[in-house]
Amino acid sequence: MTQTQLSLFLHDEAATVAVGQKLGTVMAEGGVIFLTGTLGAGKTTLTRGVLKSFGHTGAVKSPTYTLVEPYDFSADQQGAEQKVYHFDLYRLADPEELEYMGIREYFDGRALCIVEWPNKGEGFLPVADITLSLSPKNEGRTLELHAGSAKGHAALKKLNVSG
Repeated sequence: MTQTQLSLFLHDEAATVAVGQKLGTVMAEGGVIFLTGTLGAGKTTLTRGVLKSFGHTGAVKSPTYTLVEPYDFSADQQGAEQKVYHFDLYRLADPEELEYMGIREYFDGRALCIVEWPNKGEGFLPVADITLSLSPKNEGRTLELHAGSAKGHAALKKLNVSG
């Protein structure tokens, strides 16, 4: 059976970062991740975990004003360099602005593209491999993961097996 969705309860910030790290590991070869949720739901915290899985140790800020923050990671054993692009479309006035910034060049199939507020770029963004929805719940948050492609299904299966 194909894994199409997964639901997790994240008790705190550390749990959110840990899930992000697992997600980064299973999506290490690239793909598209959409992050949805209210302001302060933990989207950037989860992104910090994804970036940590690639070896990033610095601060991670949401690129609210620049729209995209690029991260380049050194070559792996096969000599491949991994690029991760963190988008925050919260302040995007018109989705057409994405065309002017050359949005299609980022989604080349090799990079991992993480998009906060993807609804703001509707019509100009590709289909997500995984859509994550974060919602505050009690002292923590609920994370709903939905697969939108074969790559997303495989990633959710690995996440579910790995706990």
